[in-house]
Amino acid sequence: MYDRILVPIDGSPTSERALAEAAGLARLCAARLRLVHVMDPLVHVTGFERPEVYVREIEPALRRAAHEMLAKARDSVAGPHVEVETELVDSGAQRVSDAILEAARAWPADLIVIGTHGRRGVDRVLMGSDAEQVARRSPVPVLLVRMG
Repeated sequence: MYDRILVPIDGSPTSERALAEAAGLARLCAARLRLVHVMDPLVHVTGFERPEVYVREIEPALRRAAHEMLAKARDSVAGPHVEVETELVDSGAQRVSDAILEAARAWPADLIVIGTHGRRGVDRVLMGSDAEQVARRSPVPVLLVRMG
């Protein structure tokens, strides 16, 4: 049914739940998993750090933390019946949802499993929803996983 399942992760409980769902599907379908974390270093810029400090200290620390998160997620689901690989994607100037969709096309994924916070109303308008954008624009099926 599915051979290649892409799972965007961000370390949140919602993405951990999506990862668990994806791992279960991967075991059932004998599918490969690709865990993707989209790193947007500019989110962590306050404007008070000097550029050389950011380049020398902050950005490398963010990158190390992202690799550690991917490794921890991989180790939590890898096993004899689940092949898992990871990818760290730099967002550049694009939205997280665009980076996820680009990664899904490039791999190429058969399914995207992504956590959603299920925001509604004003929260959704103000915060936006990368999961919603992925679901609306994906060239492959998308499984949205909520916490509750």
